[in-house]
Amino acid sequence: MSITQTAESGRCEECRRGPNHLAVLCALSLRWRRWREMETAVGNLLKPSLKHCYWRSWRGSTWSLSVLWLPFASPSTPRSPSGFRFSPLLICPWLDDSSVEVFAKESIRELVLLRCTRFSSYIFTAIGKCCRKLRMFTVEMKQVNNEPAASYNKSVGQMLDRCLCLESFSVKLYSDHDYFCNLWSFQLTIPQTIKVLLLRPISDLHAKQFICNRGVGGSDAWLASVSMPSSGPMIYSLRSLTLVVSQITDELVFSITSNLHHLVELCLEDNLREGPSLQNDLTNRGLELLGSFGKLISLSLTRGKKSLTKFKMVNDVGILLLAEGCGRLESLRLGGFAKVTDAGYSSILQFCKNLKRLQIWNGLLLSDLTFHNFAPTGNLTEVRLVSGKYITSEILEYFSLCENLQVLDLSLCRNIADEGLNSISRLCKMTTLNLSGVDISDEGLSTLGGGTSPIETLNLRGCKRITDRGIVMMLCDSILRKTLVTLDLSYLSLSDIAIVAVAEACTEISNLCIRNCFFISDASLSALGSPERTRGKRSLRKLDLFNCCRLSANVSRMVSHPFFCGLRWLGVGKTRFFSEGKDAPEELLSTKPGLSICAMGCEIGCKDGWQHHAGGVIT
Repeated sequence: MSITQTAESGRCEECRRGPNHLAVLCALSLRWRRWREMETAVGNLLKPSLKHCYWRSWRGSTWSLSVLWLPFASPSTPRSPSGFRFSPLLICPWLDDSSVEVFAKESIRELVLLRCTRFSSYIFTAIGKCCRKLRMFTVEMKQVNNEPAASYNKSVGQMLDRCLCLESFSVKLYSDHDYFCNLWSFQLTIPQTIKVLLLRPISDLHAKQFICNRGVGGSDAWLASVSMPSSGPMIYSLRSLTLVVSQITDELVFSITSNLHHLVELCLEDNLREGPSLQNDLTNRGLELLGSFGKLISLSLTRGKKSLTKFKMVNDVGILLLAEGCGRLESLRLGGFAKVTDAGYSSILQFCKNLKRLQIWNGLLLSDLTFHNFAPTGNLTEVRLVSGKYITSEILEYFSLCENLQVLDLSLCRNIADEGLNSISRLCKMTTLNLSGVDISDEGLSTLGGGTSPIETLNLRGCKRITDRGIVMMLCDSILRKTLVTLDLSYLSLSDIAIVAVAEACTEISNLCIRNCFFISDASLSALGSPERTRGKRSLRKLDLFNCCRLSANVSRMVSHPFFCGLRWLGVGKTRFFSEGKDAPEELLSTKPGLSICAMGCEIGCKDGWQHHAGGVIT
């Protein structure tokens, strides 16, 4: 059967005979001028082994397949004989080891595998055999069937031994059983061509071993030999390093700064359930080493959101030493520094004149004083100040003068009020605004809607003073009617009035989150998904209805064809979606083959919760 025939029929002939264990989920978008060349290229790529494949009908020049996405890559990406350039990105929760030969081709230079729940460690061995010219490899996968760490160690080693052209290697591994499962229990041998490296998870001990290419001995003996170089690390050409480690320590920082002389981007994150010993935790000494390194353009030091502790051995002195030596920084992210005050944070603005992106998470002592007496810089494009309990509306006056600001995140800064929104509503380049959990009301939304900021992503989650009236006023004769693409109205006391206003006013909205809005009924779904609404407007792609308990048992019918024609993700946890029986989802998916349904309560798109799914996602 040809691709044209498959598109017209909706499913391939194999799918009509019954489901297969190789279910394929669609995330593919192919754009090409000549139809016959694309038909040949895609036809050669797909194998009969991918049996359970859903196809969307042909619309213009865009194709959507179930798991496979082959966008056009850079000019260096190799072309097939027909001139088609391949850079596969696969979102593949239902693919297993038997499907590797379908996409692992010798001509591939870049390969991205996301949300892999059925691949074993064999995936690394197979890719090493088939894709020896691979330059960029990224994978996020879940540990399968308690497979031992030794299997992963051996397979990854085999892949790295064969892929000698690798320049970027990123691996995120997840496990259900241990809070921190160290799967990298071996001496890594990284090809000298590697310039970008990401490993999750890895213990700080093993991280030091592979960075220094030698064992780690002694207790604090390393402090006495700061000037002594290590014995020739294999990854001397590394320029970007990201590690999610068991604990960030001074010893780890010393290993990095002493051996990776070409490093310009560094990201370190840890998650601790128990308090670290004072001898091993990151201190001012570690930040001084980073400052003396002096080559970093991007730096991230965070203690994860799930961690129960903070960096208690770092104070203003450490931040000052870091800022003095890292004047080249363009991006800085700090999270979990409990004892750093405004004096330390202000030194960052004083010495880092090239700073474009500033992120401070859980800065318990951060306040408006950090930004006083400093002239706004035109370099700042992104600012995220999360959970700053001493941040007030006055800080918005400073940001209103940052003319190139594009992203502003003040989530959980509960002292931000309406009077501050007038200051930032005139920023002509701001496209992302996160105000979740702040103390704004309907009047503040009216001010925001009357501004000139072309906001595409707006988060109002948990702003308890917002009502239907505020949403209506925000969208009345506002620029937001034509710019809003993603809107989060979760945990608000809204009714159908607000959602209908969004459906009627916003022409470009494609992602809508209304979880835990208890007063929303079927009328909202009718307005959002009606065929009449999609005429001249963008159709919704992702919709989160988690715990919208007032929705009736007709939810599955209301999102079926011809309603919500472009829907690709639907969150229905804690609703009556399944009240019509277990067959309701299958009937819905038969009319919407590109749709994913999540009943697990994940955030929109399942980006952060896919590894915990145990049958809750239906595709």
